[in-house]
Amino acid sequence: MSSDRGEVTVLLRAWHAGDEDAYRQVSSILYRELRQQAAQYMRRQWAGDLLQTTALVHETFLRLAKADQVDWQDRRHFLAVASRTMRHALVDLVREQQADKRGGDSLHVPLSGDVAADGPSIVDVVALDEALTKLTAIDPRKVQVIELRFFAGLTVEETAEVLDVSADTVARDWRFARTWLRRELDSSRSYQ
Repeated sequence: MSSDRGEVTVLLRAWHAGDEDAYRQVSSILYRELRQQAAQYMRRQWAGDLLQTTALVHETFLRLAKADQVDWQDRRHFLAVASRTMRHALVDLVREQQADKRGGDSLHVPLSGDVAADGPSIVDVVALDEALTKLTAIDPRKVQVIELRFFAGLTVEETAEVLDVSADTVARDWRFARTWLRRELDSSRSYQ
């Protein structure tokens, strides 16, 4: 995590107010951080080299740059929005590359022991996104925990800081969300 948190908050607010120089400065700081997080995610999770870390971060930043109406509160708020944006960028890329809605051409990623409740497995990124959308209706914070931990690669402590909750709360949400996702994904596979 970046040590210049106060500076990032000031720059994010200046960017929101229309300061292009602030945008360039904060982009430089946060781009490096998002790149590190995306690289960590890609090393841990990705099967194959279909998507380069740089491409994922560039797409995420392009989408964030268009979000000039967002009233950036601070670095935590930025990271929460960025992790969701990264999730959607990844899912959109997969959908574009699929010839079929599901099946052999789907992009699958391994769910490591950290995410999977019962050990490693392979999950269709689009099915994961659909399950997360369903979970949002039940408990949006649990989806944020998944986005921050799985897509942005944050630790329990970093996730707690971004969400402004205790590490214990994040750990409970993480356990619940993993179990819920496992059941949902297993159930969706049985109907295919």
